[in-house]
Amino acid sequence: MLTLTYQRRALHFNFPARTSRGALTEHVAHYLALRDAQRPGSTGWGEAAPLAGLSPDYSIDFENVVQEFCQQFNQAQQQSLTAEEAAALVPASLPALRFALETAALDLAGGGRHQLYANSFSQGRASLPINGLVWMGDAAFMREQIRQKLAAGYACLKVKIGSLDFATELALLAEIRAEASPDQLLLRVDANGAFAPADAPAKLAALAEFGIHSIEQPLAAGQWPALAALCRASPIPVALDEELIGLTDPARQEALLDAVRPPYLVLKPTLLGGHAATRRWIALAEARGIAWWITSALESNIGLNAVAQLAGEYDVAGFAQGLGTGQLYHNNLAAPLTIQAGALHYDPAGHWDQP
Repeated sequence: MLTLTYQRRALHFNFPARTSRGALTEHVAHYLALRDAQRPGSTGWGEAAPLAGLSPDYSIDFENVVQEFCQQFNQAQQQSLTAEEAAALVPASLPALRFALETAALDLAGGGRHQLYANSFSQGRASLPINGLVWMGDAAFMREQIRQKLAAGYACLKVKIGSLDFATELALLAEIRAEASPDQLLLRVDANGAFAPADAPAKLAALAEFGIHSIEQPLAAGQWPALAALCRASPIPVALDEELIGLTDPARQEALLDAVRPPYLVLKPTLLGGHAATRRWIALAEARGIAWWITSALESNIGLNAVAQLAGEYDVAGFAQGLGTGQLYHNNLAAPLTIQAGALHYDPAGHWDQP
């Protein structure tokens, strides 16, 4: 018989993580532990860590939701659980919890070794290219991050914009381009919905002077007609991010992509509802010629490992994923995930801390 328990952990940032929605200093994760009485030495771990102000299932009583779900699960006396069955057990309105249970089921099936998939990344034979993330802050803080990322050998940077004066942000981008041309460095920006429809065209034109690869979510979510018009006219390819969150009805998902026709999707399994939900977005995107990349959503290393191993299921060679958030916390769980020269590596024989 299977049993499900959880542990809560408050993760503390090394610095205030700022977006256009505000600053974060702490992020709470709930780790699901799935155990099988027939295999007493194995535990499948999954991470449910919804984001304040963004995740559909974020609330002050999320721990009660997790606790009640574990009680209901144990009362059902499950004898086995596949990842597909795990996804079906959790309502779509609880995407982080669904992601966690899927991950725990995959981990337990693999012997509780944090080995969710058998691909070249999870087996330590290949790395995943990632973008270096430059967080919002004052100009000096952002400038220092940029210098560190360039020195570390990243071939792609992602800069969060929308909180500083726009002229200051343009000046920072100019500094990056003074150090590295578009041929040397791929540059992405993330507005987190900070632009107004009336102002967006002029701002995108100004940003385009710096050879920007893409801009994530220039407009706040829910403005499909304005977003579609912007995608058609923008000199910078638009990537949808927040627009996808909470959109779980398959017909509405297809309607969004057909109406807006974005060049890119940014896929965050914790926010979208897990492994299967992310795979569905990928299938919809590829059927329409829309490119995509997978991104972590401030999870600790258990969640990051799951997201990275899912990315490893696809051919992402040469196209940077958003998987560089494992170094954000000073009390993260130790894991054999390392970043070298702008790529994420996993050592399947390495050491893991247990929650």
